[in-house]
Amino acid sequence: MQDEQLRLVRCIQEPIRAPGTIQPHGALLAVDAGTMEITVASDNCEAILGIHHEFLLGNSLRAVTGDEWIAANFAAVARTSTAANPLLLTIGDRQFEVIVHRGGPLVIVEFEPVPGDATSQSAQSAVAVYGAVHRLAQARSHAALWTAAARELQELTLFERVTIYSFHPDGHGEIVAEELAEGMEPYLGLHFPASDIPEQARQLYLTKLSRQIADSSGPTSALLSLPAPAGRATPQSLDLSSAELRSVSPHHLEFMRNMGQASTVSLSLVRDGQLIGMVTLAHRTPHRVPYLLRQGLEVLANQIALQLNSMDEIDRLKAQVRVRNIRANLVGQSGVRDSTDAADFAAALFSGELTVLNLIPANGAVLSLAGSITTVGVVPPEDGIAHLAGWGLQRDDAQSYVTESLPGQYPELATQLPGVTGLLFVPLPGSGDFIAWFRPEITETVKWLGAQTRDNRVTPLSPRTSFSSWTQSVSGKSAPWDGLEHEAEELSRDLAGALVRHAEAKLAALAMSDALTGLPNRRLLMDRLAQALQSPTRSGATSLLFIDLDSFKLINDTYGHDAGDQVLLETARRILDSTRAGDTVARLGGDEFVILCENTSTDDAGSLARRVIESLRQPIALDGLLLTVSASVGIADADVASTADQLLRGADGAMYRAKQLGRDQASR
Repeated sequence: MQDEQLRLVRCIQEPIRAPGTIQPHGALLAVDAGTMEITVASDNCEAILGIHHEFLLGNSLRAVTGDEWIAANFAAVARTSTAANPLLLTIGDRQFEVIVHRGGPLVIVEFEPVPGDATSQSAQSAVAVYGAVHRLAQARSHAALWTAAARELQELTLFERVTIYSFHPDGHGEIVAEELAEGMEPYLGLHFPASDIPEQARQLYLTKLSRQIADSSGPTSALLSLPAPAGRATPQSLDLSSAELRSVSPHHLEFMRNMGQASTVSLSLVRDGQLIGMVTLAHRTPHRVPYLLRQGLEVLANQIALQLNSMDEIDRLKAQVRVRNIRANLVGQSGVRDSTDAADFAAALFSGELTVLNLIPANGAVLSLAGSITTVGVVPPEDGIAHLAGWGLQRDDAQSYVTESLPGQYPELATQLPGVTGLLFVPLPGSGDFIAWFRPEITETVKWLGAQTRDNRVTPLSPRTSFSSWTQSVSGKSAPWDGLEHEAEELSRDLAGALVRHAEAKLAALAMSDALTGLPNRRLLMDRLAQALQSPTRSGATSLLFIDLDSFKLINDTYGHDAGDQVLLETARRILDSTRAGDTVARLGGDEFVILCENTSTDDAGSLARRVIESLRQPIALDGLLLTVSASVGIADADVASTADQLLRGADGAMYRAKQLGRDQASR
């Protein structure tokens, strides 16, 4: 790992954007955008253009192209940063593709000789690329797309090897498809380290989406200039990031030669501004691809990236729907239990038909909520969970924490959580509350593109000399979480919302019920009574029974309020047993109860009153004592009242008449 870091540092130090040289199969000029003066020229201009660079430096571009070509093609380039490349130019008996782009105050002009008939070649390239794009659009899976893309690219370019690779989140790559000539060593399925394509090279591949190296063993051509005034670009400062002919790092050329590659074309696979993979076309002898075909290959690479993005998005949406359904079912499952506190509510998530392990696969999970710990699966010991809770409180932010290598990031915490390598920790709104998932270490067998050892390099900083498959066991990590921390955060928000709704529902129920018996209180009774009187579908009579216990105060005074409460609870039970399922039994307070009977008759109301009186006459057993109570019941019918208050007052008055008649009886 230390050697790989050193190689990355070395790569960062290389001037790959401004190397001061170009590849020698073409010529390059840098021209002042205002005056057309040539300020930089490659030293191979005589070999390519037939004009010596000393003559060109300080001269006008017209000395190369003529006035007509400038008038027809170059004016737009001086005004904008792009051009309709390539521009065709004939010098003597040679035809060139001229590629022009702006580079600050300068215009970079590159000349690539055109073999054969450029017009015919252009038409053939466009048709071939269009056909390939159409065929690739039929692919319905990642594997099918990779395989088809490699085949199409080889047929288009005739390169001996086509390699497509995808980047993993840690930066290393994996070869996911290849086409190769007979007798070549296969690389499919092999991995390569991130240092093979360092970060500054990856950034360059975002700037320039295709890259041709015509001959890995050929010399370079130096960029030259006349003595420059202050502020003018020099060959060493000229930014060639977008140039076709930019020369290559000597380190990379050595890498190519070690792989047996004389020439390559590289294509970037880009999604949302990120390099997600690349395509490399390689040949064992020098092999050039015309500019127009390279542009077509960029279109093809973009099509591949777009299709990959669509496939990934479809997979993501499918997974999101599946996970959200599980999450909704989990939260709904927690709501169907008659929870009395947060711990019971949490237990529903950990012991039901679905658990949090269905949402996020792991060996185990723990939930700390309102001082209660709930677990499922294989979890650390209690003291480890307590240590995890303390660690969570000490964190500076309330964000979730996810790792696939806990021992490497928090070794002290890892010692308290034996067997845990992957940790997903999500704080909950309550102080010290959290939910966490645990995953064990896994050992993965990785096949590398060449041995990742020092004896496979001439020096620690040089490229590998062999690229034969090399197997390594990689440990110290858990299975990747693959973005599931977002689902965990959503679950935490669902939990918080469900707990709030649960608390609100309990408060609402308390506001509408009697604290001792759980029966509806006066407020709920009056609501139901008003609804009953106003119901347009009411059939039959509506009656109200007002029940008052006789001599209940004597029980309270003699045996105490606890005994009195037990008598009230037993009274509530007996009244409920005497009523129909649709009747409402409420406690108004003290020893007063009310029964609302809808869709009944006056005779049925009277029968109910007698059942209640008879039930309450039976002795109540309490701590070895037999207590006897009786009740006076008043009955009022809805046809004598137009409002809930009137009906309640009517039943109350009837109850007092029953008391006056001697108690333990009913009256209307």
